[in-house]
Amino acid sequence: MLTQLRRDHANMARLLHVLSLKHKTLDAGERPDFQLIREVVDYILDYMSGFTIPLERVCGEHLTAKAPEAGGLSHRLASDYHDLNERLKRLSQDLDMILMDAVVPMDRFAHDLKAYLDSHRAYLRAEREELFPLISEHFDDDDLKRLAEELPEGAEAKLNRLQEAYPELYAEFRDAPSPFA
Repeated sequence: MLTQLRRDHANMARLLHVLSLKHKTLDAGERPDFQLIREVVDYILDYMSGFTIPLERVCGEHLTAKAPEAGGLSHRLASDYHDLNERLKRLSQDLDMILMDAVVPMDRFAHDLKAYLDSHRAYLRAEREELFPLISEHFDDDDLKRLAEELPEGAEAKLNRLQEAYPELYAEFRDAPSPFA
């Protein structure tokens, strides 16, 4: 399960890299492919609600039961993730407006996109550096297996659907460098 979580992290970092490339285009005063940004945002929102939020809940409950001192970390990560989700929803609303040719200040959108990217990367780093070591320390193979059984469909199946539903996005995702390789 930890291997899967690390793989999911790497895949999310690659999606964030795709968004950062679009941010650089926007920052350079050019118009990025907003439809592609929309696809990434939709995918991440779907992934958050369908996989990560249940993972946070299940893992947090089990970790706090085994290591009560981890309760603060679990609560902080859940709060940070809620904030990330709210930032991404605001970006999604702005993208809706942009794609409908409504006037959206591009400097504000670029700022909000950059703030989201920075926040999501910080969140992934906190999980990698703080949460994963606690999971490794307090969960044995049987614990990890039970956790995996309680979780919804994994990210691999979602990536397969991504490839089918958004071939252009998947091509950019595939070509993005792996951050942890």
